[in-house]
Amino acid sequence: MAVELAEIAAGLPLAASFAMASGITAFREGRRRSSLNEAIHELRRPLQALALSLPGDSRRAEAAGSALRMAAAAVDRLDCEVNGGSAETAAEPVAIRPLVEVAVARWRGRASAEGRSLRLRWSGGETRLRGDAVELSQAVDNLISNALEHGAGEIWVEVGRAGPLLGVEVRDGGGMAKASKRRRRGARRCHGHGLRIVRRVAARHGGSFQLHRSPRGTRARLTLPLAGRAR
Repeated sequence: MAVELAEIAAGLPLAASFAMASGITAFREGRRRSSLNEAIHELRRPLQALALSLPGDSRRAEAAGSALRMAAAAVDRLDCEVNGGSAETAAEPVAIRPLVEVAVARWRGRASAEGRSLRLRWSGGETRLRGDAVELSQAVDNLISNALEHGAGEIWVEVGRAGPLLGVEVRDGGGMAKASKRRRRGARRCHGHGLRIVRRVAARHGGSFQLHRSPRGTRARLTLPLAGRAR
């Protein structure tokens, strides 16, 4: 069909050919947008159903609820990309420790299934950041997921204060040869999206992100200003 239309357009006068090509492009874009909006609708509905069927256990419910909130935020962002608008929310004080603890609990099962450990070391006190809780959850989640996907050995999540800043560092135990094999096997689906999200969240919250790789392992560090500090 595309070849036939192109051949027809090529045989028309320039203006008519351009108009026809523009019409074909608009038609395809409209069909693509319609398909994307249907997909967004179909994502929202099961997410709402899942939110209503969370487990009664408080820790499991919080881990599942946090994952659902991140998924819903991703759908909202996709909706804005397709249809225009803004998905930004107002900044507010965020207690960071529960957010990190829930993320660790959410990924510990996968780490255990792979014969790896996932541990949390906290020395950050009961600190608060100012920002978007869902975006901060996304950043921590992506750091842990990245260590599981691309790293090897045990994983440590270390959180500590340094003056007016809070550091969230995720590091793995090395074994880059094994990690490289995993990357090659999953090369078609791994594109660095997770760390781009971390960098974007860091920038939006007035912080920074650093990644250090070596044969002894990978250290990914997210540094953010504490609530009440200049952004």
